[in-house]
Amino acid sequence: MYAEGRLTGTIHTCIGQEACAVGVVTPLLDDDIIVSNHRCHGHYLARYMDIKGLVAEIMGLDSGICGGIGGSQHLYRENFYSNGIQGGMVPAALGMVLAESKKRKDSISVAFIGDGTLGQGIVYESMNIASLWSVPILFVIENNLYAQSTPISLNLAGSIADRPKSFGIEARSCGNDLEDIYATAASMTEYVRNERKPACMIINTYRLAAHSKGDDTRDFDELKHWKGNDPMLAVRTSLGPLADDLEIECRHFVDREIEGIDGSQGNHGRNSG
Repeated sequence: MYAEGRLTGTIHTCIGQEACAVGVVTPLLDDDIIVSNHRCHGHYLARYMDIKGLVAEIMGLDSGICGGIGGSQHLYRENFYSNGIQGGMVPAALGMVLAESKKRKDSISVAFIGDGTLGQGIVYESMNIASLWSVPILFVIENNLYAQSTPISLNLAGSIADRPKSFGIEARSCGNDLEDIYATAASMTEYVRNERKPACMIINTYRLAAHSKGDDTRDFDELKHWKGNDPMLAVRTSLGPLADDLEIECRHFVDREIEGIDGSQGNHGRNSG
């Protein structure tokens, strides 16, 4: 749709990282708080399955979840918040769940960030306070190996897991497999909820599309390797003969959801960035 000129602003897909969203969001309870970032579509869909509202929002339409004002990166619904500023939502997640804890509620918050956000000082300030005050927050680092177009080998020293550990925060890593992510997330959300302490989950994943639009300078063989390890392929294999029928059903579902969404619904020409 972006290539067809039907979207304005920018767009950040989560192709290749779908398992991260589904695996982490599935164990959460209704009152839990989710804060996301510029690559938020997967997290939002895993939470609400609201395809129509999301697509309309990206198109800047009145029928979008935020009336077409928020666009691709700035979504809000119930306990879900996203923003494009790197690391900007992390202290918000901390403050919101701290307030809920003061009300004696057992909610937790989940803050999604990427490896590229580890250059932001506010992330470490938040980890420090979360540990010091025993705030029930799960930091989820989606390590897709790139900060926009810069590989992690050129911008990040040391171990990712050692960073939260330096604040006394429990940290665990997992791969890009859906079952592995879900099992790790279920265990860590239970730990945060019961212990009322922060934790950090590092998912070693990979985005198969460009950072946004078409700014992709990655090696062809590298992309080929990761496309062969797409978690969606693993899901298809696990489903066996059911995979083809399920894919057809899913495509029909999406087509029905977005049927009739076009500029006639009141496209304001708003910038979806």
